Amino acid sequence: MQKDALALLADALALSVDALALSVDALALSVDALALSVDALALSVDTLALSVDTLALSVDTLALQGIAKFNSLRINKMLHLVCLRESH
Repeated sequence: MQKDALALLADALALSVDALALSVDALALSVDALALSVDALALSVDTLALSVDTLALSVDTLALQGIAKFNSLRINKMLHLVCLRESH
């Protein structure tokens, strides 16, 4: 009877060790999943930063186009005035 009780305790201890090992494995998988989530978040932040940079470049491009158009109109006006002076 004592041998049976000891055998049952040994089996229970072995099962507890197995359960602990499974818990450690599950914890390791959770840590890996958390690391992947952090990496995904970092990529999302990088993507957002690139989108902001793209928007800023678009605004700069529009501003430069406006300046170029304004300068073109001024040049055309000056050429027109020069042509008028030369014709008189």
